[in-house]
Amino acid sequence: MTTPELGGPRWRRPAIVTAVAVLVLALVAGVVLLLGNDNGSGPPAAAGATSAPASSLPGAVTPSSASSTKPAVPTPTVTPTQAKARLTCSTPSGGFDPRQISVPGVTRAATVVMPPRDSGGVPGTPPISAVGKTEFAYDRAQHVQPGDPAGNVLLNAHTWPDGTALGNHLLNGLQVGDRIVVVGADTRLCYHVTQRVEVLASKGLASYYDRTGPPQLAIVVCSGQRLGPGVWTKRTVWFASPQA
Repeated sequence: MTTPELGGPRWRRPAIVTAVAVLVLALVAGVVLLLGNDNGSGPPAAAGATSAPASSLPGAVTPSSASSTKPAVPTPTVTPTQAKARLTCSTPSGGFDPRQISVPGVTRAATVVMPPRDSGGVPGTPPISAVGKTEFAYDRAQHVQPGDPAGNVLLNAHTWPDGTALGNHLLNGLQVGDRIVVVGADTRLCYHVTQRVEVLASKGLASYYDRTGPPQLAIVVCSGQRLGPGVWTKRTVWFASPQA
């Protein structure tokens, strides 16, 4: 009796059936994995905290760092017509959520996003993306808005090692006495910078989180030496007071 060779008529059909079965199983496994990801089977996002460590400052992480917070949600934009209509600063009747921020000579109509705090209670940062590096993050968990009678409005921005992010531009261009314009849905509140301070990242700055002092913006970015992805030796903080 002649033994059939591999690939001959008696071996070809079982081989084809086996290959089809393997392909079907692979497709089923792929669908299961895909559905698992869509249903949130991965690690849960960190819950936003309502309090923060007394000295911890938000770090403006670099593009190679992984974000531990939920994605920031951009606020509605202000149209050019609305922006032109508000050529002078106003005195708001109460607090408002910031939508855009302009710093003459540094940034114009930068979008403000509102990410939650991380699991350690530190304010979230903008998304790690080409768009996120141009945005400010506003910390709602501080419960202080522009236009409120007291407390610090907490803001932060990214610093990138290649020098192209908003934080880099602020470090190079924002000085004491400069103007900051915060735009809401129907108002335009102006501030002037009263203080610029640099602190060690390991020590932080407890006064950044002040809720009872005079109304101010408090903007923080990473500065100093970059030791690695998302790790900088210092933080630079600007405080700015409202002006008419």
